[in-house]
Amino acid sequence: MIGIEKKTVYEAFGLTVSSEIPLPELLHINIEGDKTDIVIEKDDLYPLWNEHSDPNEDFVINKEWIMFHVSGTAIFLIQSGNRIVVSPINGAYDDEIRLYILGTCMGAILMQRKILPIHGSAVAIDGKAYAIVGDSGAGKSTLASALLKKGYQLISDDVIPVTLTNENVPFVTPSYPQQKLWLESLKHFEMDSTNYQSLTVRENKFAVPVQNQFVTDPLPLAGVFELVKGDNDEIEVKPIEHLQRFYKLYYHTYRNSFIQQSGLMDWHFNTSAKMIKKIDFFQLRRPTNRFTAPDLSDLIVNMLKMEEIVHD
Repeated sequence: MIGIEKKTVYEAFGLTVSSEIPLPELLHINIEGDKTDIVIEKDDLYPLWNEHSDPNEDFVINKEWIMFHVSGTAIFLIQSGNRIVVSPINGAYDDEIRLYILGTCMGAILMQRKILPIHGSAVAIDGKAYAIVGDSGAGKSTLASALLKKGYQLISDDVIPVTLTNENVPFVTPSYPQQKLWLESLKHFEMDSTNYQSLTVRENKFAVPVQNQFVTDPLPLAGVFELVKGDNDEIEVKPIEHLQRFYKLYYHTYRNSFIQQSGLMDWHFNTSAKMIKKIDFFQLRRPTNRFTAPDLSDLIVNMLKMEEIVHD
C-alpha cells in the first residue's frame, strides 16, 4: 500500500503537480509558494462512489468531475482540471496506482483543461513533433523506440498533450521521460528486461526511462501516422484525407468516451477542425508475420525527407 507521504512537486505535461503519492517517473522540481496546477491527494471516496455509481458501471462522468473504480486497485476522482483524489484499495500495488494516475487520470485532467489528449507516442524529428497512433497492440511505442534508436527524441508516450496557438498551430507539450514497451519489443531491440521495471504484475510490459533522449520544450505537431495491422507481407502507406481526419482524431483521442458526458463535444470538434488544416495524416499498414519497426522508422524518416525536398 501507498503510505502517508508529504507532498512533492513535479513537472509533467507542461503542468506543475503537487502529489502526496510519490511519482518517481516525473521530474522533481522546486517552486516558490505552494500553488501548483494540479494537486494529487488521498482521501476516502467510497461514500461519493456509493452515492453516484451504478453497480454495472466503472465510471461516473459529468461536467464537473470524472470518477472511476479499478477492482483491486483504487477509486479515482478527477475534478475541475486541477485535482486528483485517490482511494487505494487495501493491498493494491503502488505501481498500478501510478499507472492509472499518469494515464487515465492525467488524460482526464488534460481534457478538463481543454488540452487535447491524443492516445499514442510523439517523437521529435528535425524540430517537429510527429504522433504515432493506433489501437492497443498496434506497435506505437515500439515504432517510437525504433525512431529513438536512430537518434530522434521522445516527446510523450501514451498520452500526447496538444494545444493550439493563437494562429491555430498545434503544439505537443512533453509529458515525462519514459516509454512503455512489451517484453517482445525489448527482445527485438536486444534490451535486457531485467534492467527495467515491470509496469504491472499481470503484464509483460516494462517502463523504459529515456532521460537522455527526451525533449523538454513544446514542438509544433507536423504529422500523424496511424499504425494498423494488415494481412499483406509488405508495408502499405496511404494518406488520410478530408473528413476521415475528423474521425481519426476523435477515435485516437485518449479516453474519448469522456468527451460527450463531460460536455466537451463542441470543444473537441472545433479543436479538430483547426488542427486538420495544419498537419499531415498517413496510415501505415504493417504485416504481422515479422518485426517491422526498423523498416517503418526508415519509411517515416524517408517520407519526411522527401516532403522537405518538395517544400523546399
